[in-house]
Amino acid sequence: MEFNTENYKDKLENKSILISGGAGFIGSWLSETLVNFNLNVTVLDNLETGNINNIKNLMGKNNFKFLKADVQNYRTEERFDLIVHAASIPSPDLYIKKPIETMLPNSIGTLNLLEICRKTDSTFIYLSTSEVYGNAELIPTPETYFGLVNPIGIRSCYDESKRFGEALCMAYFREYNLDVRIVRIFNTYGPRIEINSSYSRVIPRFIVQSLKNEDITIFGTGLQTRSFLYIDDLLDALLRMLTFENIKGEVFNIGSDKEIKIIDLAKIVIKLTNSKSSIKYLPPRPDDPVRRCPDISKAKQTLKWFPKTELNEGLIKTIYWIKENAR
Repeated sequence: MEFNTENYKDKLENKSILISGGAGFIGSWLSETLVNFNLNVTVLDNLETGNINNIKNLMGKNNFKFLKADVQNYRTEERFDLIVHAASIPSPDLYIKKPIETMLPNSIGTLNLLEICRKTDSTFIYLSTSEVYGNAELIPTPETYFGLVNPIGIRSCYDESKRFGEALCMAYFREYNLDVRIVRIFNTYGPRIEINSSYSRVIPRFIVQSLKNEDITIFGTGLQTRSFLYIDDLLDALLRMLTFENIKGEVFNIGSDKEIKIIDLAKIVIKLTNSKSSIKYLPPRPDDPVRRCPDISKAKQTLKWFPKTELNEGLIKTIYWIKENAR
């Protein structure tokens, strides 16, 4: 971790936290950080997309517990100060193939955890997504934008279930005054991101292909844009979301505000890996957003947060990790 954590540590030490999806890419980094803060951390993960190796260094620690279970079926009498709902199937290729399994954690799972929070008056952090904006017509996209989503499209299992999860959080906030906080995460990358699956996302896929000097595969023209946030910067934002006061019921975009074309990303990866890969174009994915870039002015103003890791710097770190871990 490459940011100053002392301010957060003092506010969180000795609290108890439940993290669903805590063996996943984002969840495992958050779990490790909070274990090191001396929180009592319970990770709930069915390992559908999580990886037990991500948290193996936490096993056996007195303030860490792992439960293999589905978030929609989890029951407990234990009280947590904080609950972070990170369980999800985030890869488009995978959630298109498993639409029902994608919807359940974001809907029934969210309801289940909100009920646990309501009974114990815990703080609830919901890890939502930029996908709630769909094919946004307003770029950069602010939190006030309602989104342009196809409710019955092939991606709707993820988009609409995340939107439902947000609506449910706000219903619990309005009806029960529950302290809910929603973070809309834009494309995030870094060490521990899934690399050995055919459902890997764009950055690990490009890196693995380039390291093998294989064709880099781009869906569509490559002119579609995304913005990519390094994992350290996301963790910084999440710690602020966990510790800041007076943000009950608030929604924050968290992502890089530097938009890049996918074709340009591919060229950067080829250069950084000194690869001989060529670029191969595949048919576009249905309902794939044309552009994606957040307006992060609210996070800058309220959370005093902004991304610090440049894309090339983060990619170099990720390339090094993938070299060491790819099978």
